[in-house]
Amino acid sequence: MAQLTVVATIIAKEDKVEFLKKELLKLVELTKTEQGCIGYTLHQDNENPAHFLMYENWESEELLEVHKNNTALTQFVATTQDSIAQFIVNKMTILA
Repeated sequence: MAQLTVVATIIAKEDKVEFLKKELLKLVELTKTEQGCIGYTLHQDNENPAHFLMYENWESEELLEVHKNNTALTQFVATTQDSIAQFIVNKMTILA
């Protein structure tokens, strides 16, 4: 299977921006060590600090599934669920 790209758009609740940023940074560091992770970068909008974008590249859909079920991600979800106003995930395939 071709390399898989995931783009996640995360909007923090207004009073939770710094908390969510801290938790996202922790998640990035842990995820970069996972098998199949080619790249995992976090971006923050320059004009709207509550808007985060996660750009991920994975070797395969199967290894992404392992990531989705690992302790670091499930712990992140549990810890931050009350801090997120919107969370959108798009799985994409590189064309060129």
